[in-house]
Amino acid sequence: MRQFHSSPHTPCAGMSAHGVCRLLTALVLLLVISPLRAATVEFLTGEKLECKVLSRDDKEMKVEITKDGKATQRTIPLTEVHVVTINTKRYVINPKNTAKSKTAKSKSKSPPLPLGEGRGEGSAESGDTRTKAEIDAFIDEQGRTPPDWFETTPLDYPQSLDLSFPKKAPEGWNNQKNVGQYNWDIINPNESKWRGGVKLMHHLLTLHKDDEEKRTRAMNELGREYFVLLEDYPRAAFWWRKAGVDKSRDFPNSTVHLAECYHRLGNKQMALELLKKAPATFNNIKLYAELGDLPTALKLADSYARGGSPHLSYLTAGDACRSAAKFPQAVTYYEKAIAAPLPANKGRAEGTIKRAQASLEAVQLFELAGPSKVPDGSYEAESLGYEAMVRTQVVVRSGKIEGVKVTQHREKQYYSSLSDTTAKIISKNGVKGVDATSG
Repeated sequence: MRQFHSSPHTPCAGMSAHGVCRLLTALVLLLVISPLRAATVEFLTGEKLECKVLSRDDKEMKVEITKDGKATQRTIPLTEVHVVTINTKRYVINPKNTAKSKTAKSKSKSPPLPLGEGRGEGSAESGDTRTKAEIDAFIDEQGRTPPDWFETTPLDYPQSLDLSFPKKAPEGWNNQKNVGQYNWDIINPNESKWRGGVKLMHHLLTLHKDDEEKRTRAMNELGREYFVLLEDYPRAAFWWRKAGVDKSRDFPNSTVHLAECYHRLGNKQMALELLKKAPATFNNIKLYAELGDLPTALKLADSYARGGSPHLSYLTAGDACRSAAKFPQAVTYYEKAIAAPLPANKGRAEGTIKRAQASLEAVQLFELAGPSKVPDGSYEAESLGYEAMVRTQVVVRSGKIEGVKVTQHREKQYYSSLSDTTAKIISKNGVKGVDATSG
């Protein structure tokens, strides 16, 4: 989710401060978040710094350092940074081998790679910031280099797991036997197991070194885990390219996500070229909108709606319009999603309608939700997630958001969204300009 906006239909007169904050909390809930955690900054010189990241742009980052119980702030130029690790995820800013010297003023050959505050960083209108050659070289360098944590991460999996890795799992669901079901039920919902999931896929690559079909599936899964769990875009791209998803129609979502990797790493043209060749999925709609081609995104959504999926198609189209700041169009599509007739099997459609209603309310009430209008205090509210209601607490002090915390949820496949969005909301002191992270 990116931006919301008020609507002439909003019944805003006489809204109380408490009501405004409840709206703010509900908007935050739509972004599914958790508290900011400590960060480690590793400089090109080898020095490491334990801190909290307060904010950053494309040139520098502001951090808070606590020593002897006293907190101080420091501004760090990104040209001095090799790696930032936030919430257990590692972001390479400048490849180590581009350092020219061992001084703190070392610079890379090309502009720093994104810190990775979640998908949505950067704008489609800004154009390419890196050449294809730079992107290809960075993907190859990172992909062939194990992450810092790889050697110290144990290979830990149930002994009952069937490592023969059959293409089709036997009948029945058994997450202690079938690798895909183990990933879905055990790895995906548990951040502490994400690195172990990557380690398991590498183990399968070794076990099946002579079976190209199994290796391809393992490499595709590695790309997915690096992308949706660890948000390590160069390594995700490396393994998806090794799996050949850009030359096959067997992994449609992976192909679109590979295109998104190119966009995140700084080359919009590479992303568009691959996206135009990719099989059609709902993910195509989102990415076309992010790349600035809203007409194509909406054309796809309307086509899917005519094909028999009106609720999800119109919901996705509304999200695409909102990401492009076309708020009246977003309202129209959300209303279409709500008004579309229910199918005979209405369970999933009803859930989509509820999400469209929540998104519509968020768009209409967004301008009322500024924290400057809210009295100091702790506020709680709930809103619909995918599985069930999600409850969030927001703490406001002196017109600023001090903390945001998910206090209750039943989500399973939340990927990185629970650990990404809080820092962005606190940094921006609101939800304007904050894009959620999702699969």
